[in-house]
Amino acid sequence: MKLLIQIPAYNEAEVLPETIRSLPRAIAGVDQIEVLVVDDGSSDGTAEVAKTAGADHVVRLPRHQGLARAFVAGLEGCLERGADIIVNTDADNQYAAEDIPRLVEPILAGRAELVVGDRGVASLETFSLMKRFLQRFGSRVVGLASGVPVPDATSGFRGLSREAALRTLVLSEYTYTLETLIQAGARRMAIEFVTVRANPPARRSRLMRNLYHYTSSSAATILRAYTLYRPLRVFTAAGGLMLAGGLALSLRYLYFYALGRGAGHLQSVILAAILLIVGFQVLMIGVLADLIGFNRRILEEVLFRQRRAELERKGSDQPFE
Repeated sequence: MKLLIQIPAYNEAEVLPETIRSLPRAIAGVDQIEVLVVDDGSSDGTAEVAKTAGADHVVRLPRHQGLARAFVAGLEGCLERGADIIVNTDADNQYAAEDIPRLVEPILAGRAELVVGDRGVASLETFSLMKRFLQRFGSRVVGLASGVPVPDATSGFRGLSREAALRTLVLSEYTYTLETLIQAGARRMAIEFVTVRANPPARRSRLMRNLYHYTSSSAATILRAYTLYRPLRVFTAAGGLMLAGGLALSLRYLYFYALGRGAGHLQSVILAAILLIVGFQVLMIGVLADLIGFNRRILEEVLFRQRRAELERKGSDQPFE
């Protein structure tokens, strides 16, 4: 059983050595542990520092592409090196490396394909009161979208089985944490959350520029992912609201018409007709989107089998430096 710990890093030369040194090199049930650092176009020598600090592999992106792309590049690098389990952690040493065995154990036991570290965001002292509220609210929204109770949606401290990594697709350019949870829930993967500890922050978050940026980007990611994987629910809800509004206005007009006062409410008839027509069209769009979703799932299965076959052909020892 081979475990690869991947660390996406962007200009983390200062703190990366401490992060790598804290990683476990022996875990019960794991035969081999290796560390892979993804240098996301850093300009401070992060790649060289990673090698000096003891990273077994370094994947260098030609330019800065963001956390989501770095995460995907790490998964690809780990899979090409024959990882049976992949653990993702942050380069800023945010997560306690001593808890990595807690992420690995459910996968080794066969209970889970995706394991996410729960930092206890509702009571995390390093978060402001507003950030705690947003984290709790966002986690509940992601839980509703994924169909799985989610205590900590934004935690990047997570473990994946080889098959889960092969099936993971990240389309967002902002972050992978929210989208992959919704995706895993839609695919009915076995997901488990384990309690982990968080170290005091070494610096301010680079992903969250300000409150507005964090909220708008997260909301867009959740909405896009939910619409992609649950299109019929989204369009049925939107179309149903329009149809309900159109029906209500129609009944209102009929009421006044029965009283002999219909002439003064013709605008209600026009608006009702618009809502009924648009609502029906939205419902039809939902049906088409759901049919396209079936086609997408077929393509995802084809992609999964193709990726697995390609990796088997390449073997686990191909260099990827």
